[in-house]
Amino acid sequence: MLVRDWMTRDPVTVTPSTPVMEALKTLKDGNFRRLPVMDKGKLIGITTRKDLKDAMPSKATTLSVWELNYLLSKLTVAEMMARPVITAAEGEYMEDAALRMQEHHVGGLPVLDDSGKLSGIITTMDVLRAFTEILGMREGGARITLEMPDTPGSLEKATRAIAPSNIISVATYDGRDGHRRFVMRVSGEGTEDVRQRVRDSGITVLE
Repeated sequence: MLVRDWMTRDPVTVTPSTPVMEALKTLKDGNFRRLPVMDKGKLIGITTRKDLKDAMPSKATTLSVWELNYLLSKLTVAEMMARPVITAAEGEYMEDAALRMQEHHVGGLPVLDDSGKLSGIITTMDVLRAFTEILGMREGGARITLEMPDTPGSLEKATRAIAPSNIISVATYDGRDGHRRFVMRVSGEGTEDVRQRVRDSGITVLE
């Protein structure tokens, strides 16, 4: 599962000289949260709705309307954008990009193609779409969580117990005391009593 399969292609961008008010309007009109900043075809920064709003004068300002409008007309994206930019590559795994977003506490990453040009943007929402797709959330069936020893052959044992039901998806994470937990979505023949079949095989079913 690669970034290129989930990213939004050809994102809307701004330049360093774009006025902050114009950038905010672009975000509002497009219902975006962030805008890559481009200069002569090169990605040089990124700005977010929060960054731009934080640049706005306080409502308690003593500036006159004329002074306020003058200052806002002079304020540009260059003064508010974040740099250097944390990016993702089209050909990298989605989970690697998601981990980078988590580590840097950002909600989106501009995506670069093999030549280093901006080709898309990946956001938290895209990560969630990918996550629900992996778990087969839209495919129905039954969801079961198994706890098994973290040893070779455990998943094979579970697969045999689940048959003749069809396994749609499998996700795994650390359990406790040398065990792993497997979250599975199954469908088809035998789904109604799949939990009991798995228990009968000696595997712990958590719900």
